[in-house]
Amino acid sequence: MNTSEPAASAESLLRAAPPHALVATAGRLLADRAGAQDVTLLLADYGLTVLQPVTHLPHTGEPVPAHDGPAGRAFNTQAPVVEVTRDPATEVVHLPITVRGDRLGVLSVRLPSPAVDPAMVLRLADFATALGHEVDTAGRDTDLYLQARRTRRLTLAAEMQWQLLPGRGCARQEYVIGAHLEPAYAIGGDNFDWSTSADHLILTVTDGMGQGIDASLLTSLTVGALRNARRAGIGLADQACLADQAIYAQYGGKVYASTLLLHFALDTGTVHAVDAGSPQLFRQRGMTIEQIALEAQLPLGMFEETPYQEQTFHVEPGDRLIAVSSGVHGARSADGGLFGERALRQTLSAARLAPPHEAARSIVAGLIEHFGSRQLTADAAVVCLDWNGRGIDAATPSRNAM
Repeated sequence: MNTSEPAASAESLLRAAPPHALVATAGRLLADRAGAQDVTLLLADYGLTVLQPVTHLPHTGEPVPAHDGPAGRAFNTQAPVVEVTRDPATEVVHLPITVRGDRLGVLSVRLPSPAVDPAMVLRLADFATALGHEVDTAGRDTDLYLQARRTRRLTLAAEMQWQLLPGRGCARQEYVIGAHLEPAYAIGGDNFDWSTSADHLILTVTDGMGQGIDASLLTSLTVGALRNARRAGIGLADQACLADQAIYAQYGGKVYASTLLLHFALDTGTVHAVDAGSPQLFRQRGMTIEQIALEAQLPLGMFEETPYQEQTFHVEPGDRLIAVSSGVHGARSADGGLFGERALRQTLSAARLAPPHEAARSIVAGLIEHFGSRQLTADAAVVCLDWNGRGIDAATPSRNAM
């Protein structure tokens, strides 16, 4: 890549490209400036099992494993991987594409071998990040990248749920979030949501009653009501109260949504919580795993004008929090054993050193093994949060940040 070019020139050309033409534009830019012979954008599918090449739809290229091979290693480790090919004249650089902690996929670039040096890999990594931001934005105007993520058709309920999610991850200095849903192509009522500001993070995990479209509609109302209350700037307990009223007004107590609401103070690690139903919360501190015992309050929408109370606990740097829906902790094996009794803790312990995204996926993989089939009878949502805390200077923006 020509270092004499202005730093933002590639980004500006990507921004100017039509939404559907980002891959072609990226290929031309990398061919002109880095001598790239081939450029492939691979997006992670909804189940996080494969990386799908973005080509001319409705057809995609041959997928590659999301957890094996050079591209899979780049995706999982979130670090560039240089693949030595059979052709000694070229190498392929696989670069993770991640937007603010949300892993989208991998950019694979074939280059002449003499061109692949550490400086080039760093410049390509910056380019991949810029491309990721444009792919994320382009999703508002084209279905291309959403379609390319699918190995098969989503159910309508799953379509609604995936559109409702903020992403599958979020990262900043104070924390890293990784989340996973299963069954990815037929999810109904499970949801997670978050919002961050200069001084706090609000995280919710919701389990809508029922299955299919009915559960998805209920969860959509619940998440919309919670967002509406949150954006009004009111406290966590009042957010639960307003969402409770909205659901009861619509359904009259016939159905309800179990929801866990968490408010993190980024400067102190104090967490305010409202446990309105069945999601469970675990904390890993060192090698110790404990369930955080919150007062179980009524699910949202069960009765008219239910009062909710906040509780508090504290997280310390190095802590990991794991929130799981009832489809996780309540799943039973063929012999009737609950996943939440012992197998969940074993899975949490085994995944302790894995990053949050991989830990969440590992928990779902452990659930599927415990259940004995990928055809789960209930939705499963897992949210894993690693708490780093705030350094002394973290609250003050650097003068060099602009």
